[in-house]
Amino acid sequence: MVAQTVQVIGAGLAGCEAAYALARAGFSVRLREMKPVKYSPAHHSPGFAELVCSNSLKAKRLGSAAGLLKAEMEALSSLTVACAKQCAVPAGGALAVDREEFSRLVTEAIRACPNITVETGEVTELPEGPAVVATGPLTSDALAASLSSLCGEGLRFYDAAAPIVTAESLERDKVFFAARYGRGDDDYINCPFTKEEYEVFYDALIHAQRAELHEADRDLTVYEGCMPVEVMAARGVDTLRYGPLRPVGLTDPRTGRRPWAVVQLRAENREGTLYNLVGFQTNLKFGEQKRVFSLIPGLGKAEFARYGVMHRNTFLYSPALLTPQFALREHPELCFAGQLTGVEGYMESAASGILAGRGLARRLKGLPPLTLPPTTMLGALSSYVSNGGIRRADFQPMGANMGILPPLPQRVKGKAERYGQIAGRAMADLAGYLAGVTPEWEKGSGLHE
Repeated sequence: MVAQTVQVIGAGLAGCEAAYALARAGFSVRLREMKPVKYSPAHHSPGFAELVCSNSLKAKRLGSAAGLLKAEMEALSSLTVACAKQCAVPAGGALAVDREEFSRLVTEAIRACPNITVETGEVTELPEGPAVVATGPLTSDALAASLSSLCGEGLRFYDAAAPIVTAESLERDKVFFAARYGRGDDDYINCPFTKEEYEVFYDALIHAQRAELHEADRDLTVYEGCMPVEVMAARGVDTLRYGPLRPVGLTDPRTGRRPWAVVQLRAENREGTLYNLVGFQTNLKFGEQKRVFSLIPGLGKAEFARYGVMHRNTFLYSPALLTPQFALREHPELCFAGQLTGVEGYMESAASGILAGRGLARRLKGLPPLTLPPTTMLGALSSYVSNGGIRRADFQPMGANMGILPPLPQRVKGKAERYGQIAGRAMADLAGYLAGVTPEWEKGSGLHE
């Protein structure tokens, strides 16, 4: 018997997870990716699952939103989490990866699947028949036009990437290694400001020249979770000190005191030769980035391996369009995954690909839909994107956070204890749910079975 063919459009994290889930279910998958024939403004590598912004997949500990999300994904046989663990780089309590090695591992795993056929070239029309569309927030204009004709006008926001500097160019006598609150090893390079140094830097930042936007893109909405540092700074002199430059949990060993503000640098690769400026997504002109960011202590002679960039992102008004299984309500065999749906973050995008792939597989096999408990992070995220009560003007991308989960029935004072109990409840509820609905083809650890 010939296996039914399902198309997956896009080989980012979400598309790879969807293709992997469908292949595991026994379907013949056509994975269609426009690279290397054509690249989006933010992509440069021909590999799958390319990380274009940070190389961090956020916290590892189960008692955190990001850690809980990854644990739930592992329970659902995630390909990307398994690959990430194989190429992790030191990052304190976070799971950060060597981005090139991560892409290579995911690409090799996908190409090794006998049920998956990879086709390169731009897709300009939405496919007919069962499919998962995971073309990301930089969906090409032609496909976006096809999408608009089916779904109506999409929303647009802007995303920004942080600069990367070489480790050898840092002034080591002005920085120190430490992780906030001593969590994990001393994996972050910390650049401590005095009050006077910070005020000089802040003044230069808010008066720096920004890169010109295209005419059609000037009326922009910036997503709060990826705010350019100069936009955040314009909200007030202390905004950065209570945000990405907060000094809490850190002590400068040279003074024995907490700095006035701190810029943290995180490793970009295993070798530790490249570091990115955490929280420094930006749309400043390249020359201005060099001038202003060189005012950060320790970066006076920094060599910039990559300057920050800002680019357009598009996502659906999902509450009016998608089910909790990421399927189009009007056409349930057409599913969407990734940031195109309004989830925000690498792992959130990958997780939506798992749910879209599994959901479509179950539908095509005549099984009940996969509706995860609302106490799980995945269940809460899928509920968020499909909540029809959210007004169009208010809908913003959502990442994993404890605030979208229902509270515990009992009051727990300490945040760490409370989050730990919430995470424990989520994993228990997920295990119980999957035990009753998971067929044999959905079971297993996931990687290279």
